Amino acid sequence: MPTLGQNQYGKAETRVVRIVRDGAVHHIKDLNVSVALSGDMDEVHLSGSNANVLPTDTTKNTVYAFAKEHGIASPEQFGILLARHFVTGQDAIHTARIRIEEYGWERIETAGAARHSFVRTGQETRTAQITFDGERWEVISGLTGLTVLNSTDSEFWGFVKDEYTTLPEVRDRVLATDVHARWRYGWCSDGDGDGDDGGEPAPDWERGYAGARDDLLAAFAETYSLSLQQTLYQMGARVIENRPAIDEIRLSLPNKHHFLVDLEPFGLKNDNEVYFAADRPYGLIEATILRDGVRPRIASD
Repeated sequence: MPTLGQNQYGKAETRVVRIVRDGAVHHIKDLNVSVALSGDMDEVHLSGSNANVLPTDTTKNTVYAFAKEHGIASPEQFGILLARHFVTGQDAIHTARIRIEEYGWERIETAGAARHSFVRTGQETRTAQITFDGERWEVISGLTGLTVLNSTDSEFWGFVKDEYTTLPEVRDRVLATDVHARWRYGWCSDGDGDGDDGGEPAPDWERGYAGARDDLLAAFAETYSLSLQQTLYQMGARVIENRPAIDEIRLSLPNKHHFLVDLEPFGLKNDNEVYFAADRPYGLIEATILRDGVRPRIASD
């Protein structure tokens, strides 16, 4: 006999842009918010009864209303507000998971007085996932699409070879990747995050994001790499060492291969100068780095 397993529902990818008009100086937050709710939802699947179903259209409207009523200080804080609202506001909802992408904008600085023009930043997308079950929080922040490249200080040799191996060993190569990182904070207080109710104060989400991003970039730049795996570990370890609020980081690094172009048919010597940047296939290196004594909770896939 069939049995209903884990289930959830919600509204995916609600785009919300919040503009704060501070006189002539404006500020912008641009989010993509996905809400997933679970709890006492058996009957809607088994009999079609909607008695416990908060419409997904309502969750969309809540995102817009909260952007107005509470503002958007950070993706994490906004997600905490939404998750608490859904779990505490409806008896049938036991767990809320909020996933958020933030798209960055930079102010266009001009000689004039206008401070309301922006250009979309072309680097990474900031991410956040907030889960609340009525008692404990789990906050996973991160980024995706942060493209980095080292033009030297990278080698790859001494690897296993078999009858299908054609890759030559190399003592000086281009190392490039698109960083996809997720890091989990140790904060799981049952309070509201401000510390006024006796719960543990929440981390500074904005500072935490900026600091982790800086650590990832610094470790990538400063590591003399013998493998992308080694570079990955150094990047994750730098975050764990420098950010006490972070307990776990999961990194996924595609190896964006740069192959030397054969210029000999043209009578030219290619002295590590001209490369073909291949988009696929690519090596994919992934690992989790943990603080001592911490068990992994970020999904590996």
